[in-house]
Amino acid sequence: MTMSVGTTPGGTTPAATTPAGTTPELERDAEFQEHEKILYPDFLSAAQITEMLTEDINGVQQKLKKFLNFKNLQTCLKEAILLDYYVSGFLWARGMDFSVTQYSKFMTLLDMLLHNLRTLHMSLEDSIKWLGEVMAEIGPPHSQKNEEWSFFNIKQANAIIDYLKISLFQHYKLYEFLFYSTREEIVIGTEQMIEVVKPSGGLLPDPLEEGISFDIYSTFIEPPPTLDAEVKGLDQEQVPEEFQSEANISDADPLVGFTIEDIKSVLGQVTDDILIGIQTEINEKLQIQEEAFNARIEKLKKA
Repeated sequence: MTMSVGTTPGGTTPAATTPAGTTPELERDAEFQEHEKILYPDFLSAAQITEMLTEDINGVQQKLKKFLNFKNLQTCLKEAILLDYYVSGFLWARGMDFSVTQYSKFMTLLDMLLHNLRTLHMSLEDSIKWLGEVMAEIGPPHSQKNEEWSFFNIKQANAIIDYLKISLFQHYKLYEFLFYSTREEIVIGTEQMIEVVKPSGGLLPDPLEEGISFDIYSTFIEPPPTLDAEVKGLDQEQVPEEFQSEANISDADPLVGFTIEDIKSVLGQVTDDILIGIQTEINEKLQIQEEAFNARIEKLKKA
């Protein structure tokens, strides 16, 4: 151990003891490096933050989309949610009128909370404890020694905690589902290859790959109509004349020999008979119903 000596008006007094080979400046540098590891590395550089401060909402969204290298916002739900998370945080910080350094620490804090959830699988309770430890380091100072490490005052630190409560912690289960649960990919489009028949010099286009030759088609699938005519002629030759005459008689029109007036008179008579029968049946049913109603009326009168 070595001792450094300081001077006072009354003489020399021993100063604070330090380990051998170290100086207060080295201890200060080591403490500074240890403190810098709390929110390191920065999520956004000072140049990127300065560039976004001049943009409107759409401009901030486009800048962050470029910085985060998100290329599938229209089809990837995860990228869209993360971009909304960071854009909302940056716009909220703009309303707090933070400095560039405060912007940097706040955006890094947002990213580290998601990193702990995604990579370390931190529970909600652990994330709240971690936030408390970080805010104790970068929040309002508790002594003159850590005043230089403070980035936020009491009002700003409380506002940050309230914002994280309604933005991340309130929807913590949803973010866990986003990172841990596998989702089915919804097919929103498909590609189909359609082969177009190439023009040829002949009358007919070139046959398709799944087609068959015309010889096989004409022989086994659709025989020529001349074959049907020949078969019908052979069948007629083999049938006896008696059966042919009976067939011819059966094929004859049964109304041959009757005039139009004869047909009208027959149809009129048949129609009249049918209508008379229907009318008689209707009258009988009406009479039965009338008698039933009369009987009910008589009962009501007696009652």
